[in-house]
Amino acid sequence: MTTYDYIIVGGGSAGSVQGNRLSARSSNQVLLLEAGIDTPHNQVPEEILDSYPGKVYFNPKFIWNGLRVHIGPQSHNNPDERPPSKQYEQARVMGGGSSINGQLANRGAPTDYDEWGEKGAEGWSWKACLPYFKKIERDLDFDDEYHGQKGRIPVRRIFQDQWPEYVKGIAAALEDQGIPYLADQNGEFKDGYFPVTMSNLYDRRVSAAIGYLDPQTRRRENLHIESEIQVKEILFEGTKATGVVAVQRGQEHTFKANEVILCSGAIHSPAMLLRAGIGPVGHLHDLGIDVRLERAGVGQNLMEHAAAAMSAWMPPEARLNDITRRHIHLGWRYSSNMHDAPPGDMFGAVVAKSAWHAVGDRLGSMLAWVNKTYSTGQLTLSSADWRAEPNVEFNMLSDTRDLERLMDCYRRMVGIFTSAAMQKVTRDPFPSAYSERVRKVGTVTTKNKILTGILAEMLDGPSWFRKWLIGSFITEGDNIMTLMSDDEALADYLKRSVTGTWHASCSNRMGRADDPMAVTDNQGRVHGAQGLRVVDASIMPCVPCANTNFPTLMTSEKIADTILNES
Repeated sequence: MTTYDYIIVGGGSAGSVQGNRLSARSSNQVLLLEAGIDTPHNQVPEEILDSYPGKVYFNPKFIWNGLRVHIGPQSHNNPDERPPSKQYEQARVMGGGSSINGQLANRGAPTDYDEWGEKGAEGWSWKACLPYFKKIERDLDFDDEYHGQKGRIPVRRIFQDQWPEYVKGIAAALEDQGIPYLADQNGEFKDGYFPVTMSNLYDRRVSAAIGYLDPQTRRRENLHIESEIQVKEILFEGTKATGVVAVQRGQEHTFKANEVILCSGAIHSPAMLLRAGIGPVGHLHDLGIDVRLERAGVGQNLMEHAAAAMSAWMPPEARLNDITRRHIHLGWRYSSNMHDAPPGDMFGAVVAKSAWHAVGDRLGSMLAWVNKTYSTGQLTLSSADWRAEPNVEFNMLSDTRDLERLMDCYRRMVGIFTSAAMQKVTRDPFPSAYSERVRKVGTVTTKNKILTGILAEMLDGPSWFRKWLIGSFITEGDNIMTLMSDDEALADYLKRSVTGTWHASCSNRMGRADDPMAVTDNQGRVHGAQGLRVVDASIMPCVPCANTNFPTLMTSEKIADTILNES
């Protein structure tokens, strides 16, 4: 039996980087395992390549179906009264989140990475991380001390002259409030609005799999890629990981390795550790799992960005133009100046097409989130069975600092949507939420295409009829006037309708060995284990003020360098 130098479990953003970088050294034998389908050159599904992601990120073909989570705050007084569980879209496809996400190439704030270092992840700081952000990218618009020109992921922006009228209306409303325009969100970190940076070339997505697992990389004789294969068990001799057992199309396979690298994300990586007997002792005992290593932090400190949205009907002349398939052109970063939060602690993304279907064509939105998050949740096993999804409780808005800043943000959004500039390009603004009803209609089916086509035609009718349709079929009965006149109603609405931004992170956080809640060291090595490492968003000590894809790529690039320097 071949013994690989490295087995990488998960071909997502972090795993694609690891596969490329570790196999660049010809003496390394590298095996990359991905549970979803592969996406080699000339076989990337059209939905993934599409610059508009609305047909891929809710597509059952590319996600872990059956992964349901509790998003909102958990009551301390009634712990059994959980918020309802909802499907949570996590990618199950080569390239991971980068194959289905909104393609936002956001780095976060310098303070994020300095905080990682302060929380015990020695060697992580903005100064240490910036070179790796630059290493990822080939920036098509800027060439200065903040940007790279030789990376595997092209990044670009769509500037104001190509924005649809709806987006120009938002920009005008922000200008009227004195908010400055920034040409480059990833340049000097400042508040303002800007054309969002995206991982996209020629109006096509460039995922981590496309960028890092390109044809030349795949031809390396020492890189072995297996897809549609799920790891059932990590093999150990004592506390040393020696390989994995995986199931592919009903067949069980055993692979041996000198080092196992988990790149399965902030939900599935901690679940694998727990099933391997690494985690909180009490929880493992409850499930009848023998304790291999006591690490109380496994599955704890789970973080996400709490988000809320507002939408409005757009007349035909304000809708997405035919220049691009992109639907997110403008981002807005601001400092709340509340609760001693760092600069740039809040973020808004302007969405010129709210869903893939005909109703989505007519609704412009803004999704805003708490960029600097304080609330934390947890992940536990529902069963020792490797096929069972874990219990996930995000506990969003449980920290009042998050709730109060999101309330303040919502009031700001209402101010934008009711401004004179926006009244020229929209009508009938309303609170919009990613409810179960919206999610069901958002699934790509022929039935939904027909239903939304009929509803869309009706939305273009008289204003009174449109307001009735919005209240009856789109919202859950909430309206802006009530939310703005009653703080309690607004707080209740946000706690009820809060959604995540698919930025799960921090559940195997880096830290010092003597920190009982730290799971990994500053290079992703699991404390107390040998030959076992985690490299993905789960090792972040706190979630950055950013969409997590580029911070994940950066993290993987930085650790890959260390691995190569060690060997």
